[in-house]
Amino acid sequence: MIKVAVVGYGPSFNMGRQHLTQMRDAGMTPVAVCDTDPARLKAAEAEFPGIATYSTVDALLQDGDADLITVITPHDSHTEVALQCLNAGKHVVIEKPMTITTEQCDSLIAAANAHGVVLSTYHNRHWDGHLLEALQHINAGEIGDVFRIECHMGGYDQPSTWWRSQRSVSGGILYDWGVHLLEYSLQILAPASMTEVSGYAKSGFWADSLPFPADANEDEGHLTVRFDDGRWLSLNISSIDAHNKGDRGILEITGTKGTYLMYFDKWVIRTKTDGVLTIREGKNQAGQTEKFYQNIEAAIAGREALVITPEWARRPVHILDLAVHSASSGKSFPVKYA
Repeated sequence: MIKVAVVGYGPSFNMGRQHLTQMRDAGMTPVAVCDTDPARLKAAEAEFPGIATYSTVDALLQDGDADLITVITPHDSHTEVALQCLNAGKHVVIEKPMTITTEQCDSLIAAANAHGVVLSTYHNRHWDGHLLEALQHINAGEIGDVFRIECHMGGYDQPSTWWRSQRSVSGGILYDWGVHLLEYSLQILAPASMTEVSGYAKSGFWADSLPFPADANEDEGHLTVRFDDGRWLSLNISSIDAHNKGDRGILEITGTKGTYLMYFDKWVIRTKTDGVLTIREGKNQAGQTEKFYQNIEAAIAGREALVITPEWARRPVHILDLAVHSASSGKSFPVKYA
């Protein structure tokens, strides 16, 4: 029986409880929670009676007996906490994004390899129903050969004042939802390799309304990825766009025979034959996000290959990292990890 723990049991989205529940449902045993907030440790004790609680990672690693530790902390702390756990010989899952920079990803991969442990990122949305539905239609050739994907998210809203709006902590406006949309897109465009990333940003509009004006996320971020087979991918996330990006879905996937619009709750396919436009739509299939921790358990036990490898999780972070540097420098950058 694989024993599991989480670092971070914050109240936002009840993510600590969510992870422990999913790990338990996958056949693993929750044994410990680590958080700096005593109130959250009491919440964990109430929700998982008998679970051990710790206020520091050092105490968890010294006294706890977890085999697998999931890191659920702000983005800028992922590397430090995960390295502590990896260097203690623990298997590690990190909430997405894996880290903020490519270099940080590399350091974690090196540590995992050195200690012979499993390292993954919580890309449970790899199995979202709307993504599985899209792959089914696209792989059946219903929109022809895909040559372009446009990812959209956001609208016209003042950002909240929490850490996800603070660039040094979050990575920037593109990181939170962007890492999911990029991971979707990389599945659709596989096995093409990336060659170049360009990034663009608009900043300063909302900054003075936030408690950290000099460190506020960009108001809008945009990136474009070029692939070696001539296809391309763009991602746009905005807080200053009065046109509701959701009108076009979260992904707009264009092929030689039509366009697929991916929404959270439905799909739409637009095709044109002999000048006649045909629009079909339907509901998405159910998601299978429980497969994430089922695969983690099986990979640790040696029964299955790891699906969300650290190298796979590094790809969207690498794109975002290059896009941030591109936006600040005004030039494109070649891709190291294609």
